[in-house]
Amino acid sequence: MVWPIGFKYTNGFKTNFGIMAMTLAIMMLSFALMSLATARGIHVGTAYAVWTGIGASGTTVLGMILFREPRDLFRLLCIALIVAGAAGLKFRTPTPTLNSPTLHSK
Repeated sequence: MVWPIGFKYTNGFKTNFGIMAMTLAIMMLSFALMSLATARGIHVGTAYAVWTGIGASGTTVLGMILFREPRDLFRLLCIALIVAGAAGLKFRTPTPTLNSPTLHSK
């Protein structure tokens, strides 16, 4: 949820090269952590839904705080629905077992 804010501070990657480099580094870390989650057995669909849900809701809240974006009840309700959906997928998705099919088993 931090790296999308970098787009705002770099004017679409046109200025502030230090922040641009930091944004790219945070992007790479974000991708690496999602990759690690899937490598540890979290289903790719669940991992992606949680990753994007946290990112979308966190970025929206940061936009409200940092850039005075609208904070009406409808937007807050939508953020709550995104978080609830991501949490539901994370906590209700069955854990893979040793006999579950994977990319490596044949």
